Amino acid sequence: MADAFLLHDQSAMIRKFGLEHDAAYLYLVFVNRPYRVDRRSGKVSWSHDGFWTAVAADYNAAMTIYDVLCCSKENCHLSHEWVGVGNLSGIRGGTLEKGSNFFQDAGKYFSGRPDALARACEALGGRKIERGDVAYTLALFPFLPVSLRFWDRDEEFPASLQLLADRNTLDYMHYETLMFALTHLLERLREEMDRNGTL
Repeated sequence: MADAFLLHDQSAMIRKFGLEHDAAYLYLVFVNRPYRVDRRSGKVSWSHDGFWTAVAADYNAAMTIYDVLCCSKENCHLSHEWVGVGNLSGIRGGTLEKGSNFFQDAGKYFSGRPDALARACEALGGRKIERGDVAYTLALFPFLPVSLRFWDRDEEFPASLQLLADRNTLDYMHYETLMFALTHLLERLREEMDRNGTL
């Protein structure tokens, strides 16, 4: 994908998403972490506490960034209507359907830790919303939000996680890429929980 990135019009990417840039890099934020894409090699790297690492971005982050920059529709825009990720426009079925292992496994991980999950959402810049024991709007990118709603286990029901996306999310990335993006988001939440000693 780094090679494919180099075949695309970087000026168009800059205009479409209002990217910061210089002669060497394009800069963007993904799940509240600064990334840069090398304009000559296509390599994606990230910044920690203001310092750029020599280590490339992980697979999920890099693939999501490449897909959004290279394959998003020309006039992509938000609908401002939330839908379950399994019900996005043009999708019939898929691996992100409600009740899939993807949601069940994540729900189990956060079970019994609603306060820790809330703190992690806030650490990633989340905005608290209604509905759920923990409910936040989080930015995949500054221009593309998702909504996380979590209900903790009780005597009758197991923990339950719901992720909602804007109806037009697939104007920004392929459906398969959304799995990469959401997996990365959940990993970042777990990182924050680990970093703050909440597990």
